[in-house]
Amino acid sequence: MLVRLNKYLAQAGAASRRRADVLISQGRVAVNGAVVEDLGTKIDSGRDRVTVDGKPVRMRRPEPVYLMLNKPPGYLVTLDDPFGRRAVRDLIAGLPPGVFPVGRLDKESEGLLLLTNDGEMAYRLTHPRFEVVKRYIVRIRGEMTPADAARLGRGVSIEGGKTSPARVTVFERSPKTSILQVEIHEGRKREVRRMLTALGHDVLELKRVSFAGLSLSYLPAGRWRFLTAREIERLRRLVGLTGKED
Repeated sequence: MLVRLNKYLAQAGAASRRRADVLISQGRVAVNGAVVEDLGTKIDSGRDRVTVDGKPVRMRRPEPVYLMLNKPPGYLVTLDDPFGRRAVRDLIAGLPPGVFPVGRLDKESEGLLLLTNDGEMAYRLTHPRFEVVKRYIVRIRGEMTPADAARLGRGVSIEGGKTSPARVTVFERSPKTSILQVEIHEGRKREVRRMLTALGHDVLELKRVSFAGLSLSYLPAGRWRFLTAREIERLRRLVGLTGKED
């Protein structure tokens, strides 16, 4: 069966689909001994031999794992940091092999982070095409005026282009600080911070409280849990995976 190379790598648990694209672009992936750098490459998953950094990648069907972590500030969203800095792996004892973070949450931000070994699920949860909503509570310096909130609702120009419209609810407003809720469905690097900075507001605190309809509820900072069967099924329906082969 022909399948895109990045999808094959994700399904094999070698990397998320976005990470697979990076590996391919870096010339680290070979098919039948030949390095492949074309992101659109398709392979025969039953016959072709795929390697990453010279190590064979074999299609396997590991038991899918889905968990959520309430990330405290000060932890990197990575599993391996060459400089020995604190990372989310340090918070999850016995992390199953092949599990990786879904999307981004910068070091100083906190809140809900999903991790999984399901590459297709991770891809759909983070790709803008599926418009999966992420909700943040943010404390900023300065007053979030109605005009500022309206600008966020229309999209803000930041490096890389104009953002998609955000939904903003202001909870508290004063000349010194404001507290607001921001909902977005894109996942650019540090997007919420950059949007607010573009309006002249420094972000003092940022916490993701909801992702794809999941919420932290009473999960304490630094703790994690597996998703329930009902939560997993809801995610699958949200991104159109129900009734499809994994």
